[in-house]
Amino acid sequence: MQIQANVLEGDSMDQDVESPVAIHQPKLPKQARDDLPRHISRDRTKRKIQRYVRKDGKCNVHHGNVRETYRYLTDIFTTLVDLKWRFNLLIFVMVYTVTWLFFGMIWWLIAYIRGDMDHIEDPSWTPCVTNLNGFVSAFLFSIETETTIGYGYRVITDKCPEGIILLLIQSVLGSIVNAFMVGCMFVKISQPKKRAETLVFSTHAVISMRDGKLCLMFRVGDLRNSHIVEASIRAKLIKSKQTSEGEFIPLNQTDINVGYYTGDDRLFLVSPLIISHEINQQSPFWEISKAQLPKEELEIVVILEGMVEATGMTCQARSSYITSEILWGYRFTPVLTLEDGFYEVDYNSFHETYETSTPSLSAKELAELANRAELPLSWSVSSKLNQHAELETEEEEKNPEELTERNGDVANLENESKV
Repeated sequence: MQIQANVLEGDSMDQDVESPVAIHQPKLPKQARDDLPRHISRDRTKRKIQRYVRKDGKCNVHHGNVRETYRYLTDIFTTLVDLKWRFNLLIFVMVYTVTWLFFGMIWWLIAYIRGDMDHIEDPSWTPCVTNLNGFVSAFLFSIETETTIGYGYRVITDKCPEGIILLLIQSVLGSIVNAFMVGCMFVKISQPKKRAETLVFSTHAVISMRDGKLCLMFRVGDLRNSHIVEASIRAKLIKSKQTSEGEFIPLNQTDINVGYYTGDDRLFLVSPLIISHEINQQSPFWEISKAQLPKEELEIVVILEGMVEATGMTCQARSSYITSEILWGYRFTPVLTLEDGFYEVDYNSFHETYETSTPSLSAKELAELANRAELPLSWSVSSKLNQHAELETEEEEKNPEELTERNGDVANLENESKV
């Protein structure tokens, strides 16, 4: 047994000597481990892209391990408004029922302590509340007092000062409860979330040429006849990145310019509009080509904001596009037609696209090709005239003697004409 133990100890020592040095990697979040650069795990299988914002506009983010839950109680009004309808209605009923029961119990205690229950049939006895003969009648009197119904059968007398004070307290607290709960219900009913249901986005985004420039486009529309006032559109690129220092930034947000500097992001949304993003050097899609686009793990979040014309409340509609929903070399089918005296929008073709001739190169590669050929992407008449003027100046610089002789001939002709 001792020999066997020595052999095992020797084997363990050999394993300890031959084993490599254990390097403790820093603990990263799960998404950070999944989104490490490709050269770390080249043979991994292609995984499904997790949406940050779903197509219906709901954010796919859950808050966990929130320890400071007391912060929700400090803003109890917003907490109640954000609850689901079933919980909101339950709290609404429970608050009124509890207050009625609480004050009904106090009214019953006052009557019990004063001895009104023992002199119910005594006509010479002046009770605190007439015709209050039990807890049920006290509960009904509490409801009548707080809701100001006043049937007139149960009435407080002037011989009960404690009852008068309780009546004042219940009236004030009842008004506060009514204002709070009715206000919550009114705000929840008038929330413009359902208004966003009639603001639609195209199911796909497209990339094609527009005015000689590569552009990313998507379409928005409003199904209602009442318009969105002061409508504006924004777009964000959601993509994880790793800095040069090695810091991993999950779901980094980059702004996508959809006309902020030109005012094209402010919309008059009467008919469907195509929102365009020019892919230039400031664009995050500057170096992305058609072949590289499916390999990218990114998401485009589009946000449409405005005020509801009927209520004046701010409304926000959201949607998103992942790489599989971005079509390269397509355009949107026109939906607006001119009829007899009006314009008609065909929403059956709202999401339809058709293929068009589009280079598969990235915008950066197209710009490099244009620079090599010394031709701008959009050829204009002014550019031709400028090049023609440059050629004439070059010819004049090459042949100055001919130009001098021509000028001398012209001067001689003028002298002869004067003579």
